[in-house]
Amino acid sequence: MAESLMTVNGIKLYVADTGEKDLPVVLCLHSLFLDSRMFDGLLEYAEGKYRVVRPDFRGQGRSDHGSGEMITMDQDTDDMFALIDQLELTDVNLLAQSMGGDVAVRLAARRPDGFRSLVMAGSSARNEPDGQREQFLEWIGKAGEQGFINDSLEETMEVMFGPTSRNTTDPRRKAAVELWRERINVTPRSLYPAMKGVILRENAVPLLPLITCPALIFSGVEDTARPPAWAEEVANGIRDSRLVVLEGVGHSPTLEVPEVVYPMIIDFYDTHNTER
Repeated sequence: MAESLMTVNGIKLYVADTGEKDLPVVLCLHSLFLDSRMFDGLLEYAEGKYRVVRPDFRGQGRSDHGSGEMITMDQDTDDMFALIDQLELTDVNLLAQSMGGDVAVRLAARRPDGFRSLVMAGSSARNEPDGQREQFLEWIGKAGEQGFINDSLEETMEVMFGPTSRNTTDPRRKAAVELWRERINVTPRSLYPAMKGVILRENAVPLLPLITCPALIFSGVEDTARPPAWAEEVANGIRDSRLVVLEGVGHSPTLEVPEVVYPMIIDFYDTHNTER
């Protein structure tokens, strides 16, 4: 697997790419607070079947942070289009979680012929409701000032993982939660422009009817940041879509129950990549 910093729209983006030119492509778009490593679990399921491309969004992970007070969803979308064109990717299968879904909706709506399928997990298309927006702005403001420690860290973990996962005795789930607790704990305060862009994102629900590729939507019953009703709104807006609601799962299905969602995702991709 190749890992590199690619210059995209004047900024260096970290990109991990398994690189197989003869395989259909899965482009992975990560959650806020996390990074492309959240899709490490996909690699074993995709090996020999799919080329997996995993960028870190600008201002996040190992990508450059640049300047500016806010990184918008449209900026991230433009970066992903530039990356797709630079790597000469075609018939792309999207895998997006949380804010990655905000970007994925914009990608698939703006260039319908460029995407073969779409998977969204713990995501939505709407803007943040007024009350939740103010609450989240206070939360990220505190994290931007003090970093992801103490109550800021705990609030972030409560958003990203459901109570079943946070309180589990299952060793696999427990290990995943603890791994990301450690990683989020060292996330720099410079994440703030990206956080602000997600919380102040514009409504993308009107774009949903423009998406023509088939979609598979996962939503956790315990997801408080983007509840199942928001996922249902996405599924209702995309003409060829299926919604899967997961019990005992919060905002991060691919991390909380990878053994459940990844086989379903690969089966979904297989169905829509048989004719190329």
